[in-house]
Amino acid sequence: MVKVIMNGCNGKMGQTITGLIAQDDEIEIVAGIDPYDGIKNTYPVFKDINECDVKADALIDFTTASAADALIDYCVAKKLPCVLCTTGLSKEQLEKVDSASKEVAILKSANMSLGINVLLKLLKDAAAVLAPAGFDIEIVEKHHNQKLDAPSGTALALADSINEEFNNNYCYVYDRSARREKRAQKEIGISAVRGGTIVGDHDVIFAGPDEVITFSHRAYSKAVFGKGAIEAAKFLAGKPAGLYDMKDVIEG
Repeated sequence: MVKVIMNGCNGKMGQTITGLIAQDDEIEIVAGIDPYDGIKNTYPVFKDINECDVKADALIDFTTASAADALIDYCVAKKLPCVLCTTGLSKEQLEKVDSASKEVAILKSANMSLGINVLLKLLKDAAAVLAPAGFDIEIVEKHHNQKLDAPSGTALALADSINEEFNNNYCYVYDRSARREKRAQKEIGISAVRGGTIVGDHDVIFAGPDEVITFSHRAYSKAVFGKGAIEAAKFLAGKPAGLYDMKDVIEG
């Protein structure tokens, strides 16, 4: 049984993960951390991460970038493997994560969905065959109207996965409205749509002579990200220090 601490346990993702783990016989939450205490959980909840003295095999974090520094310090001090799901970290914080990974296992991914991470792997194989054959590459991502950043971090991760196959020789084009020129061959177009309550849709289009191949991923609820985080925690428990991502989880 893998024992985990849930950082941000009373947030939307924290409660989603709490519900998922309650149905999983391989993992349990032994403590939670959240400044808000208006929700009753089956495990003890600490308002401050430094007050938590419960032993665990891993920590799952779904909080905010402002809390990341204290989190990293805590995990290093406790030698506690960390599944870092919080996004929007600064350059300095990313450097701190990299430094901390030399002392404790840390798993960080642009998207925790198992489906997206399988897609990242598939795109590499597809791009290696289709791009040299003259296929143009376009990515269209759709999210709810409350999302602040565009394009999404997942869309950029998909583009980066493809670009790695070509030594990062492809450029990214985010807006064609000001461009009065033909599309260049070595570019990846990325378009963002914002509306309604769309959780997350991503289409990667390979458009070639007389045929189009589209890879699509649809997230119908945030539970897909919680499920990925749970599988990541199971994977990370007992792992030596290092920086891991969801690709490591998928490949076992």
